[in-house]
Amino acid sequence: MAALESAWKLLIANFSEFQLATVITFLLHETVFFLSGLPSLLFDRFGLFAKYKIQKKSNTSAYQNRCVMRLILYHVYVNLPVIVFSYPAFKFMGLRSSLPLPHWTVVVSQVLFYFVLEDFIFYWGHRALHTKWLYKHVHSVHHEYATPFGLTSKYAHPAEILFLGFATVAGPALTGPHLFTLWVWIALKVLETVEAQNGYHFPWSPSNFLPLYGGSGFHDYHHRVLYTKSGNYASTFVYMDWLFGTDKDYRKAKAVGENEGKNL
Repeated sequence: MAALESAWKLLIANFSEFQLATVITFLLHETVFFLSGLPSLLFDRFGLFAKYKIQKKSNTSAYQNRCVMRLILYHVYVNLPVIVFSYPAFKFMGLRSSLPLPHWTVVVSQVLFYFVLEDFIFYWGHRALHTKWLYKHVHSVHHEYATPFGLTSKYAHPAEILFLGFATVAGPALTGPHLFTLWVWIALKVLETVEAQNGYHFPWSPSNFLPLYGGSGFHDYHHRVLYTKSGNYASTFVYMDWLFGTDKDYRKAKAVGENEGKNL
């Protein structure tokens, strides 16, 4: 902890809180996102780990490149300005960057709360995006990639980025966290989102060990069926879809797939 606080002391000595909460936060997000998302793109492109691929179809290199280029545009011209202009609101809600760093129990409890709240809000927002008008004019952009890979997790219409982005920031806005906690949340949420859409189900995939976690098989099903029947609207966990009966078709398909030895 002492080493971590020393590193944090260097950060706050060399950057203003505004810089840390905006530009550095954006760079953290982009670094974690692209480093975690590129492997599944390369696996898909070069046919690596094919036996663990959920769908046997692959995206062309041109289609993958199109995704990457649009992501860069969306992130620079949508995500970054939103981060910058939301700083005053977060500051008002209690965001701080000063020492001491929060105790690990505070970080863990807040991040767990963020995951649960984000999943709840995302479920209803995502379900709304599958109504006819919103799907046609907004959410269909995300579903252009019926065979997802990690980077497609953030490929969406700008309106959707703003709409569902509320689910991600709701928890931190309510608790007014330390910036360190916010960074932990951002990193873990990005890793979870990329994993859920990487298109592969490995023996070490988290869904094999975490009972309530949806994972790649759960979300991949959502992408490969007709939008009115897809279900599986939650972002992280499976209980919301179970409670509201929006995973029935997935459960049936999973049962059939397990009997046939398929990855679902």
